[in-house]
Amino acid sequence: MTDSSRTPPPTRTRLAVRDGSARTRLRRWAPRLMLVYLTALVLIAFWPAPVDRDSYAALLSVIDWLQERGAPGWLRYSLAEFAANVLLFVPVGLFVMILAGARGWWLAVLTGFAASCTIELAQLIFLPARYATLSDVIANTIGAAVGAGIGLVLLRGDRAR
Repeated sequence: MTDSSRTPPPTRTRLAVRDGSARTRLRRWAPRLMLVYLTALVLIAFWPAPVDRDSYAALLSVIDWLQERGAPGWLRYSLAEFAANVLLFVPVGLFVMILAGARGWWLAVLTGFAASCTIELAQLIFLPARYATLSDVIANTIGAAVGAGIGLVLLRGDRAR
């Protein structure tokens, strides 16, 4: 009997780790990247003063400059802030999808909503210089939903290969 005949056949799990599938790599790196992201999110959310305070005037100048050159009137600071809140929470949905799997899309959206409500409530109670708004909760939840959608595409794309 040779050594190779004693070796059990590789299991599906062993093959996935060995072949380095995208899903395996995502699941391996997701917790580490999520920790870095969550640290940044906590710093942004609970910084005593608005994080865009120093860039507010510059951003308004850019928006004015764009509007002078034909940008539509709806391009305003409030839209830029809303878009930034959407982008800020895309990783929430993406990380939850990677860790929970495709069937956990609703959990990704719910996590984004719950985290946003918690942040806004904490800002309202503990950070008088910050502004707790419903539009932030809406934008953050949309961001988590977008992240969940990206996660679905990534997970299903990997399955199709």
